[in-house]
Amino acid sequence: MRMRLLGLLVASITLTACGNEAPAGSGGGGGSPVGKSYLSVKVTEDRKDKQLAPGTRLRLDFGDKGGLGFNAGCNQMGGEATFDGGTLVMDAYGGTEMSCGTVEDAQEKWFGDFLTSRPTWKRDGDVLTLAGGSTTIVLKLRQLVEPDLPLDGTTWTVEGMVSDRDRVEHFATVPPAYITVDDGRVIGSTGCNQFQGTVAHTATTVPFGALTVTDKACTGDALRLQDGVLARLKGQLTYSIDHDRLRLRRPDGVVGLDLVAGK
Repeated sequence: MRMRLLGLLVASITLTACGNEAPAGSGGGGGSPVGKSYLSVKVTEDRKDKQLAPGTRLRLDFGDKGGLGFNAGCNQMGGEATFDGGTLVMDAYGGTEMSCGTVEDAQEKWFGDFLTSRPTWKRDGDVLTLAGGSTTIVLKLRQLVEPDLPLDGTTWTVEGMVSDRDRVEHFATVPPAYITVDDGRVIGSTGCNQFQGTVAHTATTVPFGALTVTDKACTGDALRLQDGVLARLKGQLTYSIDHDRLRLRRPDGVVGLDLVAGK
């Protein structure tokens, strides 16, 4: 089965906001969080620890031009954000529209309501603190909470095939495709056939040459997944890693694959 995710955001958020960016050393203090990503390490309400949905953290992604993306464990959300002194101002937001369960959906709404309530912010080194009403959220730089996995030696499973800025295809009813890059070689599976080839990557690019692919017959979604994966693993691709997630993109920066560690 293929799903199409609709909304402002697909896999990661790059938003542009109009208004003022907080210059270093002003506003909330400790320098601006613009251009950085943070994950929650402590959340309190009424001076008591607030338990988040199991397996989730609150995430904030401050775009280089002031937009704010956020995630509470389900959808990718975001909107235009500005800084007014020590206050974070985001009046509205939008995003993808999946339901992840009653608890997760409620947590997402709670986080969105908090961010649009004009909380105060303060940055102290690697720590960002937001406070509003009876709620305080303490976050740390994402890279410190969840360090990036290495490209080499990690098995990356295809989570989605990106066709344009508003369309990601997921294939939930067929075996997953995956790749492993190690010691100048790439091996993997389309979910139907095995493949291998040679590859030499830099810190930001990974060029794929011709791949040798087994010839088992594939049909239906398995064939569509295979064709899509092989079509995207061609030529020089850019890549970026966000903890356990890998983004492969063509030079246009749009078409590519979203992958997650493990299989």
